[in-house]
Amino acid sequence: MTVMETTGTTDSCAAPAYQPGRRPDGQDSYTISEVVGITGLTAHTLRWYERIGLMPHIDRSHTGQRRYSNRDLDWLDLVGKLRLTGMPVADMVRYAELVREGDHTYGDRFELLKATRQDVLTRIAELQDTLAVLDRKINFYADAGRALASERS
Repeated sequence: MTVMETTGTTDSCAAPAYQPGRRPDGQDSYTISEVVGITGLTAHTLRWYERIGLMPHIDRSHTGQRRYSNRDLDWLDLVGKLRLTGMPVADMVRYAELVREGDHTYGDRFELLKATRQDVLTRIAELQDTLAVLDRKINFYADAGRALASERS
């Protein structure tokens, strides 16, 4: 059972447009090795996500091996995006808990994602300022290099 299945709801925003290597729904029983190949995460990371509650329940085969579904892959894709935002792991776990708690937590999820969005916008502005400094330095050295080359000719 996936995070989204535990609530009886789906988070359509979690699903990526396409991921190579995915099977059609109904045939989507992936081993941990296959998920490693699809997501680029390590098996250790996948087990850790499960242990800390970020991936709260993964189905198991009759031999006890983890079996992931397309919905689990969708969730992992969302978690990857949240990681890229710089969201702390504790906040990602809190978000997963809120999803499991159900629709009445929409407001809390909204606030958490809105705060994360503001953090991302702040980081983007900082990176744009940094990029402008780099561009000025690159232009300076390009101009200086051309001036030196013309002096030598």
